Amino acid sequence: MRPLFWIFSVLLAGAGAALAGLQDAPAPRAWIDGSEPGWKPLGQADFVNVNCRPDTWTWRGDSVACTGQPVGVIRSVRPYRNFELIAEWRHLRPAGNSGIFVWALEDSLRGLEPGKLPHGIEVQVLDNGYTEAYERQSGRKADWFTTHGDVFPVGRARMKPFPPVSPDGSRSFPRKRLSRSAGQWN
Repeated sequence: MRPLFWIFSVLLAGAGAALAGLQDAPAPRAWIDGSEPGWKPLGQADFVNVNCRPDTWTWRGDSVACTGQPVGVIRSVRPYRNFELIAEWRHLRPAGNSGIFVWALEDSLRGLEPGKLPHGIEVQVLDNGYTEAYERQSGRKADWFTTHGDVFPVGRARMKPFPPVSPDGSRSFPRKRLSRSAGQWN
């Protein structure tokens, strides 16, 4: 089995679109205090640039910000296996498009050109405004993705989607729609 890499990817920064409404009750907040066995908080020293400009990712304390330009990835310094990921995120503008690769083919990271993504498994991180922007720009219904953390293969990577799945069976859909709109923490 190939090593698992926890890497972040910025796919593109979107613009425009009305904000989607929030659910009536707020989602419970994930809480990690660092005392659980095996817990390891990650910070700037735990990541390396793969194919971005030096100013694409900016660390501020325990947080990282990304410009989205160019499209690209950072990766963890060391591989991780059998892990649980907790990430808090937000898009600053409506229709933002990003993702977290939870696994990548190691050879696809070597020499990865700017603007390209590795072959791997991605958890999609879209702003709720992305659906409206997609439908307006493409003229098609956005039934093949959600803005709530779809999981899917990219490039040569393969996976058997777990239920619930998208109508075309290519990606796993979330059980709940909990994402908050631009400017709000998720």
